Amino acid sequence: MDATPLHFLVGPTASGKTAVALELAQRVGAEVVSMDSMLVYRGMDIGVAKPERAERERVPHHLIDVVEPSEAFSVHDFLAQARRAHEQVLARGRRALFVGGTAFYLKSMLQGLFDGPAVEPAVRALFERRYDEEGAAALHAELARVDPRLAQRVHPNDRKRVVRGLEVHAQTGRALSELQTTWGWHGAGPSAAAAARIAGLALEVAELDERIAQRTDTMLARGWVEEALAIRAGCGFGPTAQQALGYREVLEFADGRLSREECARIIALRTRQFARKQRTWLRKFESIEWFAAPTGKQQDPARVADEVLVRFGW
Repeated sequence: MDATPLHFLVGPTASGKTAVALELAQRVGAEVVSMDSMLVYRGMDIGVAKPERAERERVPHHLIDVVEPSEAFSVHDFLAQARRAHEQVLARGRRALFVGGTAFYLKSMLQGLFDGPAVEPAVRALFERRYDEEGAAALHAELARVDPRLAQRVHPNDRKRVVRGLEVHAQTGRALSELQTTWGWHGAGPSAAAAARIAGLALEVAELDERIAQRTDTMLARGWVEEALAIRAGCGFGPTAQQALGYREVLEFADGRLSREECARIIALRTRQFARKQRTWLRKFESIEWFAAPTGKQQDPARVADEVLVRFGW
């Protein structure tokens, strides 16, 4: 299993990932493994743009509706469940397509998350003092000798990360970048990232903004308010679920503290801001191959699926 290249479809919210994923999965006999931190919550359907029941019947989906909104769901939980789903898919002779916009999950699978041993105050103080006395360039050059991979990703002026890399090497005799690959998805690291096939959906900012506004209005019309009220009256929103975009504003609208217009405007604004952050995060993954999203004048997910398969094969 660990030798099997992982396949991903990523992109910002409202970029059309669901439609393209369905086309791709059907063509290659794949099952979708959600890589979205909010689709795991039962009852949060409209507000997180969860794939419809018919779409999930068309192609099997995993990591959707696995916990209640009152429960926390961490990246540790995601990694464990995603690996289990991947094993089950392969055991059926099928393929897995990881789909979502949570870049932190993508990072955890390809690069690992372990950040080294606990801080030794005396060791950290030593490197902090040396950073001040010898300068950023000298300490960064030392980091490049003991952990060249990390040094490539860290600017000399990034004092915190330079010092952390040096103190970890001093404590363990091993590079922090090496330790980071030993936690998380088995085999995570440069080789896993290089072998992964990652398709990203990209579109112009103006088009994405318009699509977000339209989707917000549609979700409100479909019963988002009632959905949020039902969750609040039931199990309630836990520490992770309450971070989902829009639910706070929807409840403020329901309670009479916002008008519908204000509610829609604020949700669209925050969703646009979130989409920009997603794109910034995803642009850090150099191995992503970008494709024009099915939006605007080209509402054709089949076209995108064709382009992805031509570029990647499978």
